[in-house]
Amino acid sequence: METTRPLIVGPEAGPEPPYPLQMEGDVISGFGRGSKELGIPTANLPVDSSVTPWISDAASGVYFGWASLHLPTTTTTTTSSSSSSSEGDRRFSLYPMVMSIGYNPFYKNTVRSAEVHVLHKFDADFYGARMRLLILGFIREEKDYEGLDALIKDINVDCDVARKSLDRDAWTPRELGAKKGTLDGSWLVRDHP
Repeated sequence: METTRPLIVGPEAGPEPPYPLQMEGDVISGFGRGSKELGIPTANLPVDSSVTPWISDAASGVYFGWASLHLPTTTTTTTSSSSSSSEGDRRFSLYPMVMSIGYNPFYKNTVRSAEVHVLHKFDADFYGARMRLLILGFIREEKDYEGLDALIKDINVDCDVARKSLDRDAWTPRELGAKKGTLDGSWLVRDHP
């Protein structure tokens, strides 16, 4: 896939201010387009500046980082790129993610949304699950597209940029259990309410 966009975001030394940013909430249903139209399922979080004060001033666009989820043990996954530990009948997991914060001009949204694409394949939805995000950087501004294919192509590039950017020591949480991780991801793994 050819692109003139940078394929890695951020310095080798790790995230720079204002990052990392934190966001959390229960996964809510969105517009129903991620899986159906795009083949890119999303987990939406409420955009609420009383809970996430920085979000009002955040540029609309695409961000990347890490997500933590508390999932019932019955939720299965089909790929293995996460860390998990048992907590009774729930399990805690870390996953790389890419997300959009904004109005998605292609769809002419009038309400700002936070749509998270977890870079991991799940066999079931997890609406209502608690999700925390450690946002480490900004990939690009949101834009309008002439067609759905162009939007999907750009989203796939965003996913590649996120994977490559996160695959560096200073961008990988120690809590993931990887030998190379030096990023403090403790906020992601502390006890959820």
